[in-house]
Amino acid sequence: MYKLGMKGKKWLLLLHLLFSAIMLGGAVLFLVLSIVAANTDDAGVFAACYTAMHTLAKTSVRASTIGTIVTGVLLSVWTHWGLFRYYWLIAKEVLTLVTILLGPVAMYVWTLPAVSLAWAQGLEAMGNPAFIVNSEKLWIGIVLQLLSLILLFLLSVFKPWGKRKS
Repeated sequence: MYKLGMKGKKWLLLLHLLFSAIMLGGAVLFLVLSIVAANTDDAGVFAACYTAMHTLAKTSVRASTIGTIVTGVLLSVWTHWGLFRYYWLIAKEVLTLVTILLGPVAMYVWTLPAVSLAWAQGLEAMGNPAFIVNSEKLWIGIVLQLLSLILLFLLSVFKPWGKRKS
């Protein structure tokens, strides 16, 4: 099996950290845009917030998720960590599945009707039961995504639970 040298590992780790930072930044941006949308009295700002979230879900959220997964798998396979050798890595892999479902999949699905209703109905969309349910799902998704990403960073830094027994 191919193993990376120290220089290659550092470059791959740098790429992994950059993609991960973009993912976390995107999740924070979703939170900020949701707060702005919930508190604005301007229909244009309201619709623009959901449009921006939907655009992010289609672009940087997808790209950063793919980049993080690819670089993470390569780091596991091409270094001594392995894919299933440590409990903290297994926990990261499970949380990665959660972030995939919440990020590129759920955020896209939940922002699509929000954009349509925001542009069609303006601020009146906030009273639409379909919008309210969708907005609640989006809020829950954003919070879960942020918590998952923060936990992924914590696991990466502290590496708890040690090595699995063979």
